[in-house]
Amino acid sequence: MTRIIGLIPARMAASRFPGKPLFPIFGRPMIEHVFERAKLFGRWDALAICTCDEEIRAFGESKGYPVIMTSDKHTRALDRVAEAATKCGVPVEDGDIVLNVQGDEPMMHPDMIAATIKPLEERAEVRGTMLAMDIVDEAQFRNPDALKIIHDLNGRVLYTSRQPIPHCKTFGPELEAKRIYGIFGFKWDFLKLFTELPPSPLEIKEACDSNRLYDYGHHQHIAPYPFRPSFSVDSPHDIGIVEAAMKGDPLWGKY
Repeated sequence: MTRIIGLIPARMAASRFPGKPLFPIFGRPMIEHVFERAKLFGRWDALAICTCDEEIRAFGESKGYPVIMTSDKHTRALDRVAEAATKCGVPVEDGDIVLNVQGDEPMMHPDMIAATIKPLEERAEVRGTMLAMDIVDEAQFRNPDALKIIHDLNGRVLYTSRQPIPHCKTFGPELEAKRIYGIFGFKWDFLKLFTELPPSPLEIKEACDSNRLYDYGHHQHIAPYPFRPSFSVDSPHDIGIVEAAMKGDPLWGKY
């Protein structure tokens, strides 16, 4: 049976918002919101936080969360996740599924995890996925913190960029623009392949892990997901946006 491993990478030294994993949202550290929401997905064979920071380890262990310590040399979340998968406490085989649930997605819902896994389970040719949320707001479309996705007619990702792509003179729903939401799924052998590839030019230019795969001729597929008022935390400014939206979130108060 295919195992499903969930790993939440987090580090204190985020360049745009140092210390953000432990920054409080309604009095609870952001990483707590992420872990508690991820835990609501009922099919994990293992779920853990992975970090190189003692502060995050201490907090996680105080809550009873599994925490995997990783190298402090990683600059990309997927490299940290790949190391953690080898230490997660269950054997991970090539066809097993490893999920990277970003530690700055405090409004994540468990059905997003299910959507990310679905193509990996239903389509034999799919080895990697990213949750692709519809963009309905022009400000987000033009925001460089939101990574936009270009994909082909079969859902194969061609490129991700901080620029507003595809190009348009007037933004509207007919553009069908999508952004990366911070949940990524991999067959274990495909994630290992990622870590064996050196950082690539487009990965570095766009500051996006996934472009490493495309630079070397490999592909992920989108896991489509409709717009939901669910916001990432990239800067201190985003905390207020998240708190305002979280008041109406159906999971609020359930953990």
